[in-house]
Amino acid sequence: MKKASPVSRSGRFARGPAAEVAAFTESVSFDWRLWRHDLLGSLAHARMLAQVGVLTRSELGAITRGLQEIGAEIEAGRFRWKPELEDVHMNLEAALTRRAPAGAKLHTGRSRNDQVALDVRLWLRDEISALAQETQALQRALVELGARHAGVVIPGYTHLQRAQPVYFAHHLLAYVEMFQRDRERLCACFGRVNVCPLGSGALAGSTLPLDREFVARELGFVGPDGRPRLSQNSMDAVSDRDFAVEFCAAAALGAVHLSRLSEDLILWSSREFNFIQIADAYTTGSSLMPQKKNPDVAELTRGKTARVIGNLVALLTLLKGLPMTYNRDLQEDKERLFDTADTVRAGMRLMAAMLAHVTVNAAACAAAARDPLLLATDVADYLVKNGMAFRQAHHVVGAVVARAEQLGRPLDRLTLAEWQAVHPAFGADVADVFDLEKAMARRQLPGAPGTAEVKRQLARWRKALG
Repeated sequence: MKKASPVSRSGRFARGPAAEVAAFTESVSFDWRLWRHDLLGSLAHARMLAQVGVLTRSELGAITRGLQEIGAEIEAGRFRWKPELEDVHMNLEAALTRRAPAGAKLHTGRSRNDQVALDVRLWLRDEISALAQETQALQRALVELGARHAGVVIPGYTHLQRAQPVYFAHHLLAYVEMFQRDRERLCACFGRVNVCPLGSGALAGSTLPLDREFVARELGFVGPDGRPRLSQNSMDAVSDRDFAVEFCAAAALGAVHLSRLSEDLILWSSREFNFIQIADAYTTGSSLMPQKKNPDVAELTRGKTARVIGNLVALLTLLKGLPMTYNRDLQEDKERLFDTADTVRAGMRLMAAMLAHVTVNAAACAAAARDPLLLATDVADYLVKNGMAFRQAHHVVGAVVARAEQLGRPLDRLTLAEWQAVHPAFGADVADVFDLEKAMARRQLPGAPGTAEVKRQLARWRKALG
């Protein structure tokens, strides 16, 4: 059996773990991604140790140079990760100690428990910021697609049945609202991620005069008031993964919104709808049927939502039975967290790019929007304006629709006599209800799909999104 590295096994053990145990417990195969944040944390910790007198100036210099050299090697792809050293932390510490003997002092007052809690928070801060930016870029793509086709009207749907007319832009702006809530959730999540756990040790802090506020300031763990934000309970600090769960929950909801948008795009691009065409670069063909053009990017985005939801459930299940404080089970959080961030960020990025290459079939949209049944509710409103109670108006218009179906004619092709045969409240002006342009202009309430309101909302979002 290979002899264990002195940094990976303490004096408590006479020999290293069995090979199969080492393979089972190692995490460097995935947590190597934390290397940049581990180095940042180590540099800040070293500067703090120098400030409180644990390190000399020359020792701090040697440690700083060593960590910077390691970072450069990793960037260049020359660093060799060793599974036998278990994780990213011990790999980097071992490499540092080989270069600078003073590196053996770096772990003073620090445990891998608070070290990994710090690294994950540092990593997640960056991921949240990047995901928020990519979500905003998707919002811009939705607004711009709507603005390019501001005059296009399509049927709005309930139960996947034609319901009432809406502007195509209004439909897209519904997703802009959804993704805005996602960005707000990410912002709220960032606030709870942005708390510094370093100095909590394994679970009970340290008897050394560590300056936790110094480290927090060095690493940007400060609030809007400029004050350092520190974890307030050492046991909670090393075992807390609520912030990871919260991120995965926010990301899962964002993925659900991506999935719903994907479903609309898939339907709209089908021959049955034919409202849009997705550029070739974002579709694929069939291995058998030469005519096929499949919306695979949208379908995979919809499909990948399942794994993002699964990651959230996995984290919740991981935590539900853990006693205080740190348990090795928590090693399982990273792959779920990494996969969620990677998957949702890719989905946001690809969806924004795809929307920039979507064309709208205005003729097909107009043909669908001309369905007079879409304005049946407007007919009921017409009766209400003439003094009829809405429930009665609803019943009367339903009877008119049934009569039109019996006659085999569209609702707007009925004669005045046929309207009045159902109810005498109808006048010759009922025909005006079916003027689609006027019907859209009548929808003037805030948030409605009216002509002026949709124009206002497009302008508002363009300004808000920059």
